[in-house]
Amino acid sequence: MRIAVYPGSFDPITNGHLDVLSRACGLFDQVIVAVLQNPGKHPLFSVEERMGLIREVTKGLPNVVVDSFMGLLVHYVELKGASCIIRGLREISDFENELRMAHMNRKLNEAAVTVFIPTSYNYSYLSSSLIKEIAIHGGNIADFVPPAVEQAMYAKFRNV
Repeated sequence: MRIAVYPGSFDPITNGHLDVLSRACGLFDQVIVAVLQNPGKHPLFSVEERMGLIREVTKGLPNVVVDSFMGLLVHYVELKGASCIIRGLREISDFENELRMAHMNRKLNEAAVTVFIPTSYNYSYLSSSLIKEIAIHGGNIADFVPPAVEQAMYAKFRNV
């Protein structure tokens, strides 16, 4: 079985993330969306909330598994028996940073091959932080995130 890990904070998951994920699902038997638990960051959504939203919006992708991890990605990849790390690219500056991480991951674990999937051009400007900024000021985010995420974000900001 060909297993890939698609890691990220996914705070929140965007249509750009889903674009990359849906194409990764066509390449692998199983894609694990691995939500990073980073105690040094202060995300909008808890790990459990992010995982729930991802499960909700990926119901139509039968080979997706949602999980979370802490620590080094290469250790998690090895633990899950995965052969590949999926990384989405929006623009050329993403490639520079992602390539550096891919080289480091490969140095730490020779079996950890990184596959870069560029997001569709119509999502190339999306970022979770930009979407949060729009939502906190009451802007319309319907074109950027799935409806379940949009509702969860507006509910979260009503309580802030």
